[in-house]
Amino acid sequence: MTQDEIDGLDFAKGGGLIAAVVQDAATLQVLMLAYMDRDALAETLESGEATFFSRSRGGRWRKGETSGNRLSVVSVTRDCDGDAVLVRATPAGPACHLGTTSCFGDETAPGVGRLGALERTIAARASAPPEESWTARLLAQGPKRIAQKVGEEGVETALAGAAGEKEELCAEAADLLYHLTVLLHARGATLEDVMAVLASRAK
Repeated sequence: MTQDEIDGLDFAKGGGLIAAVVQDAATLQVLMLAYMDRDALAETLESGEATFFSRSRGGRWRKGETSGNRLSVVSVTRDCDGDAVLVRATPAGPACHLGTTSCFGDETAPGVGRLGALERTIAARASAPPEESWTARLLAQGPKRIAQKVGEEGVETALAGAAGEKEELCAEAADLLYHLTVLLHARGATLEDVMAVLASRAK
């Protein structure tokens, strides 16, 4: 966020506060709604951790300062009216004080957001002992072996799509997506990189 964008925010409209919608950067799930004053926004941008203004306590608070469930900020974007911002962040734990991933229901990474959650899980499992994790074993065997698995799963998905039941197709497609995501990780690529290619093609 540039200084011009910060200066263009309308804090006065909300009595010195702007709304801050927090979104998981990987899954795109909306995690919470909070508020920021100018100082909280400045602290967020400087520290890289989401800081808000508590209307009930009348002061600033950094998310996770007591629970440890911090929000590492990826980006902050203002809305069209300049009275709200979208905070894309990587959560270190549940965003809600009730212990759920989101303040908006109990579901975790709904819909296609599940792919972002899968990618995050694969990254976490990469450092596990190979004897304890199939993902770690795959990564230890290297990209060529993983690519072979992607090929095998691709053929099985194609066969299920041609002659199998819907449930079989979905199961095989899930296997394919998993192994493809592992291969991307092994080659230092991400689903975000793939999405960027799709976005450029859509133009």
